[in-house]
Amino acid sequence: MTKHPPPPQVLPETSTELNDSDYHIHYDSGHLEWPRKVLKQGDTFSVLNPYGNIITQERPEEGIFHQDTRFLSHYELRVNSSAPLLLSSSISRDNTILNVHLSDPSGSGNEAHDNIHIARSIYLWQGTQQERLKVKNYGAEAESLLIQYVYDSDFADIFEVRGQRPHRRGKRLKTKTDTSSVTMQYRGRDQCLRTTRIVFDPAPQTVSPNSCTYLITIKPQEIICLYISVLCDGDSAARPVRSFASGLRASRRRLRAKRQTATRIYTSNELFNEWLNRSLADLYMLTTKTQHGLYPYAGIPWFSTPFGRDGIITALQSLWMDPSIARGVLLFLADNQATALVPESDAAPGKILHETRMGEMANIGEVPFKQYYGSVDSTPLFIFLAGEYFARTGDHDLLQKIWPNIQRALGWLDEYGDLDNDGFVEYSRETNKGLANQGWKDSADAIFHRDGTLAQGPIALCEVQAYVYAARQSAAQLARVLGRATQADKLEKQAQQLKERFNTAFWNDSIGTYVLALDGMKRQCEVRSSNAGHTLLTGIASPERAIMVAEQLSSAVFFSGWGIRTIATTEARYNPMSYHNGSIWPHDNGLIAMGLSRYGIRQPVATLTQGLFEAANFMDLHRMPELFCGFSRRAKTSPIHYPNACAPQAWACSTVLALLNAMLGISFDVKARQIRVHRPILPPFLEEVHLQGLRLGDGSLDLTFRRVGDDVAVVTDAKERGVGLVITS
Repeated sequence: MTKHPPPPQVLPETSTELNDSDYHIHYDSGHLEWPRKVLKQGDTFSVLNPYGNIITQERPEEGIFHQDTRFLSHYELRVNSSAPLLLSSSISRDNTILNVHLSDPSGSGNEAHDNIHIARSIYLWQGTQQERLKVKNYGAEAESLLIQYVYDSDFADIFEVRGQRPHRRGKRLKTKTDTSSVTMQYRGRDQCLRTTRIVFDPAPQTVSPNSCTYLITIKPQEIICLYISVLCDGDSAARPVRSFASGLRASRRRLRAKRQTATRIYTSNELFNEWLNRSLADLYMLTTKTQHGLYPYAGIPWFSTPFGRDGIITALQSLWMDPSIARGVLLFLADNQATALVPESDAAPGKILHETRMGEMANIGEVPFKQYYGSVDSTPLFIFLAGEYFARTGDHDLLQKIWPNIQRALGWLDEYGDLDNDGFVEYSRETNKGLANQGWKDSADAIFHRDGTLAQGPIALCEVQAYVYAARQSAAQLARVLGRATQADKLEKQAQQLKERFNTAFWNDSIGTYVLALDGMKRQCEVRSSNAGHTLLTGIASPERAIMVAEQLSSAVFFSGWGIRTIATTEARYNPMSYHNGSIWPHDNGLIAMGLSRYGIRQPVATLTQGLFEAANFMDLHRMPELFCGFSRRAKTSPIHYPNACAPQAWACSTVLALLNAMLGISFDVKARQIRVHRPILPPFLEEVHLQGLRLGDGSLDLTFRRVGDDVAVVTDAKERGVGLVITS
């Protein structure tokens, strides 16, 4: 029976203050006036306005960034001393290039000047932003144009851009110019010399430290092209400028290579295809080649770097479609596993990385994130991903390689994760510079009691215990593969004991779900939260309670009509405009959908998919952001944006893949060389889903899921390429 929730509580006074150590992102009003244009390649990304310009006075997050530093903070095209008229601005479908179409600003109402078309094409390749400015005269007479670029660099650290003030800054060196280039340099307090070099081809008439000028005369039907290259980092002065065309070809080849082994997905709904294709383009744009393989950087603009938790969850959600992402994530995190107790970075032997940074403030320790381990869930999630990856691929070579890292991660769970020896994994930060909360909801006010009082640590989060349960189960299965039966038995026993303790300590009848957390006094944080949905993902919830959790998450206090909120509307700190206390996070919904599917609760997955799909239809480029506000859906209204949300964000990109597999019910039996499909379901807006090249080992299948009445038929191609298909109900 569904219980009626209590009325919202009045939020009490609290002595716990939020401060700069919480690393919240500052934002100004009016910054959503236009959608930003984002490009990324490798460790470099650009945030531009629709004109292709960078004007940080209007949007502080704009710039060309490389390795956590802004190498260009102003970049503006002027035509005849004014801003050109914007005709259109669009990012290509594969995210490689921004195309901007402009006209001469002096031509408004002047037929002669309306004949000038200006096209900017901008892309990134190997630490360089390349631009081609193409001018064409469609008129019958020659025209004279004054074309000017204005530029500057503040060499701001990404944390400074986010709103953290450095204690002091390094030294900006004197800008150097010659006939065709300008070089700006900054020596940081970390003694790194950072260089921005702008190269113009052909040479302008004038080059100054902050601007260059072309005076051109263009004949009727003539095309004139100008090329501007912005090279980032200390070795840029010695790096040759690649031609515009060859760099663009190389960039596109690299993107195609990343997707070479991925399953291709098509559906009967073109709008859904727009969301799906944009998500995949974003995912592979964010996915960066490291020495260990592919790694999905977390998001732009604030988190364009490896994050442990984000990378693992992105890999889990996309595992069925492209296991190469999971492989790269596992190898990268194994190589960056902590080996010693380092309190100032919240590190302990065996712990898995939270994030890594390369900027000045991290290098000198002003922020602790150079190599930071302040997440309580990355370590069990790492083990969980290792088990899921092996089940998907049967990759014995990788298992052998990372097994020592899995052992060390298990050691962290036993020796350092359980801070008070109560059988649960908790967190408490070791440095006041670190994150106060160390689960995925890591804002300072995210973990609280029923009356709104902030919980005091050490804190045992609901979902973390679920991840630890999955980690021990996964490690047990891997140990058996390696012939370690005794260790496997021990891990299975530990997992079962945890499941029993968890269902006793974390369930609360009065709220009808698992509580958000236990505080340092082992008091329940009696808060209805989406965290409870993660218990379904790993199987720690009992079947009866899984149904109760699912019913609550499907109710109006959680489901807004667009998606599931992070906490229910009944809770004391509920705020639909907050970061973690009432907003909607797509990846959170994706993990919940995977959990619902695990327990055979399929219809809510279809409903959730429809809500998120319809939300995506209102998003710029059909790009699902990091999060959006949790206001209830109303007729003829759109979802409400969250200011400064990352877009794209890796685990938001992979959410559509999690939703698809939760509906299609696909699993893999490597030993039997079989792809299995269990009780697939499709939402009303999808008649068919086609999968091309769904791989298992060196074989693959093409599958079509087709609605037939109330059922879904599964059809495979006539030529099964070394893989069998098993359909169960």
